[in-house]
Amino acid sequence: MHILDDLEKRGLINQVTDREGLEKHLTENEVTLYCGFDPTADSLHIGHLVPLMMLKRFQKAGHKPIALVGGGTGMIGDPSGRSTERSLNTEEVVHGFTDSLRGQISKILEVDKDENPVVIRNNYDWLSKMTIIDFLRDTGKHFGVNYMLAKESVSARIEQGISFTEFSYMILQSLDFQKLNAEENCTLQIGGSDQWGNITAGMELIRRGRENEEEEVKVFGLTVPLITKADGTKFGKSAGNAVWLDADKTSPYEFYQFWINTDDRDVMRFLRYFTFLSDEELLELEKEVEHHPEKRAAQTRLAEEVTRMVHSQEAVEQAQKISASLFSGDLKSLSASEIEQGFKDVPSFQADKEEIGLVDLLVNAKISSSKRQAREDITNGAVYINGERQQDLSYVVSEEDRIEGKFTIIRRGKKKYFLIRYQ
Repeated sequence: MHILDDLEKRGLINQVTDREGLEKHLTENEVTLYCGFDPTADSLHIGHLVPLMMLKRFQKAGHKPIALVGGGTGMIGDPSGRSTERSLNTEEVVHGFTDSLRGQISKILEVDKDENPVVIRNNYDWLSKMTIIDFLRDTGKHFGVNYMLAKESVSARIEQGISFTEFSYMILQSLDFQKLNAEENCTLQIGGSDQWGNITAGMELIRRGRENEEEEVKVFGLTVPLITKADGTKFGKSAGNAVWLDADKTSPYEFYQFWINTDDRDVMRFLRYFTFLSDEELLELEKEVEHHPEKRAAQTRLAEEVTRMVHSQEAVEQAQKISASLFSGDLKSLSASEIEQGFKDVPSFQADKEEIGLVDLLVNAKISSSKRQAREDITNGAVYINGERQQDLSYVVSEEDRIEGKFTIIRRGKKKYFLIRYQ
């Protein structure tokens, strides 16, 4: 199947500048394409996975992808999709963010592959060397103000106000496409649907810069749709917080759980977006969703595939182990690092490494409201230590109850967990 046909079948094409021309171009050539990622934080989040996967799909189809980290444009701020001005980070902070993003992209896109590796570039390398006079004389002259005002990324901000800094972002991104076209023969830029105006502006700059050449310049743009959930909420947001690709910001267990909790209405769409499963595999999973939704086979496969790609197979197995332990109550089998992941959001209490009566610990950690309540909870069999019920009122919590000397997990009732941490 042609790469464009596959993308369309998966619902991954929102806009394309010349569908027939691009299909012919991709059929006849090993095409170099690029997608940009601005370092606005020290990690990418799952909203970036679609364009990353797009680069990987083109790579698998035999084309040459470039992942462009915006160390230069990240100093400015893209107004696309925003109603307010971005806060500008210092150069040192942006450089740090850039290094973090390079590491994440390198891992996901396997830049060390011997055959057709992904290339990572940084637009700071050329934008930082450009003088303001060069910028205005050589590039600014190609951009009419009316042309720029008509672009959605700018027009949507006119009423709220937009600085000259963010107004100029379109020109800088256009320079990236021009630079990569000249140096790498890059003829296709891809991006999110909010990047359409910036992409077409770059195509126009390339044409204007080479309009005196005899041969017509062929460059193309393609965008992927904005991904939303079936309930209308923005994809990649959970309680207002991004699901990060950095394991320190979103643990592999939390990452795995995000995908496991995918709505039945979304799971097949997400499998098409975020995995390379064949049509046959997708059809089988679709049947499972239809006939046996309670088994959550499609969600499990989605969680496995994406967690493996972003983290590792070991992370998948660890997340599954944590899930199984929480379900069965067999908590003693968990390691300290697995407990850190699985109980990240439960209430915790810092305790000294001294023996303490269970009644006193329940009160000190505010697990029970009083000693009387603590005794009642223990007597009624509502208290569990590391998954095991404890009904002895005189029980003393000791070193034997500390997993790797760091944690004791207390459960009160069926679902209320508390984490005791030791200094």
